[in-house]
Amino acid sequence: MMVLQPITAVYQYILAPVAPFAWFGLKTSTLDLLATIRLCLALRQIRESLKREHFKRASGKQSEGVIAAVESRSFVRDALTTLVVVYGGEAMICPYISVPASFMLSGTTPLLCIVTQALVESIPPPIIPIPSPNTEFPLSIFDACNRAFLLCSIVPAVVLSSPIAEASGSPWTLLLSSFVLANGGFFLVNLFSLLQPTALAVSTPPELLPYGWTTTDLWCAPLVTGLYATLTHAQPFWADVHAVLVGLLGGAVDGEGLEKLQPLDAETARAACALVLTGLFVSRTARTFGVSFKNGVADKIKTN
Repeated sequence: MMVLQPITAVYQYILAPVAPFAWFGLKTSTLDLLATIRLCLALRQIRESLKREHFKRASGKQSEGVIAAVESRSFVRDALTTLVVVYGGEAMICPYISVPASFMLSGTTPLLCIVTQALVESIPPPIIPIPSPNTEFPLSIFDACNRAFLLCSIVPAVVLSSPIAEASGSPWTLLLSSFVLANGGFFLVNLFSLLQPTALAVSTPPELLPYGWTTTDLWCAPLVTGLYATLTHAQPFWADVHAVLVGLLGGAVDGEGLEKLQPLDAETARAACALVLTGLFVSRTARTFGVSFKNGVADKIKTN
């Protein structure tokens, strides 16, 4: 477990409340601030990229109709997009397990998202960096830590707090909630074309296109939450899974094996999940930019 101790220490640091929020008794942490900035900046980058592609297509012979469809951006639409990404999945799943959504209990994070979005929108377009391997590889490590916090610290807590016993103790509810909470926001954004430079319109989200199900973000959510639940015995079912896996790997599991298997503490299990997600997200970034790892060095794949 020595390899996980630095990750655990990093989490303890970035999850501590920071000033000036702590002065008012708010629990906003460094991770909250960095994750909000990262999200708002990434959404701005996506919008700028889609806008460039739109005008590039519009430069052809049939440009008149395409350019006319471009809609003037409003800050309300951009702020709404950010809030949908953050809370869309929560709004979709919470009513079914009778748990109030977090944005109904506190307005701190929604206001933080709106203020951060305003600051990011004030940045001139030439200063907005274009995503590249040099920037996205380091950021993929941060994205993994942020996603591990969502899948390991937030999703299980939301499900286990359900007053419906059948839901709080159901492994299916846990995995489904993880899937929806992690991906529901972007699904709604893509469904209603909120990031496109044109007017709102219903379109097919990438997840529903051919091979869209292979997207790393889709399947890694229930996988990592399931791993965390297995390591921590979040529900009785996962303690049985832990015992079965130990038996399959050659561990001694007898009639009392289940009781002898001790769950990991939550922080160590979360660190392990962050390490797994780091490998997945770095591999995703490599595929996105056409990079292969040879002899420990990332080399750009030459394409015709």
